[in-house]
Amino acid sequence: MKNLIAIVAICVLAGCSSLKVSYDYDNQVNFGTLKTYAFTEESLKLPIQDLDRSRIVKAVENEMTAEGFSKSENPDVLVDLHVKAEQKTEATATTSGAGGMYGGPWRYGYGGGFSTTQVNYHNYVVGTLFVNMVSKTTDKIVWQGRASKTIDEDANPEKRETNINYAVKQIFTKYPPKK
Repeated sequence: MKNLIAIVAICVLAGCSSLKVSYDYDNQVNFGTLKTYAFTEESLKLPIQDLDRSRIVKAVENEMTAEGFSKSENPDVLVDLHVKAEQKTEATATTSGAGGMYGGPWRYGYGGGFSTTQVNYHNYVVGTLFVNMVSKTTDKIVWQGRASKTIDEDANPEKRETNINYAVKQIFTKYPPKK
């Protein structure tokens, strides 16, 4: 598990697949009253590489500010970040060979032949970033946004930052929830 988290640390949400974004929320909450935030201690110590952690925190700060929030020592919500990495394998089978029909006007038949099947395996990691808003008064999650994407292990720092910023921006397109 630590190795998977380390892979996420290398290139959180950078990759070649499309970004999948979803969200959930407590429909009893009046989101218009939430104006201040702070990060949980756990978020500031995510078990990923320091540079990627800083990129994620900065991207979330930017989006919280864009949504009208301000940082506070006495916040309305705590922002709790989590990352998850899932190892996946995809198999592709390709069959090739010879064989077919033969005959003439009087006879028909099937001619045997040979074929081979080659199976190729592709291993990849899907990384997911969770952004939870936890009510300071009830200590319950009031909103959660998440984004998942195949991780590009060869992404350079600029590409990682671009992808992280894009993923976080897409997560926050679902905030505030439309009731």
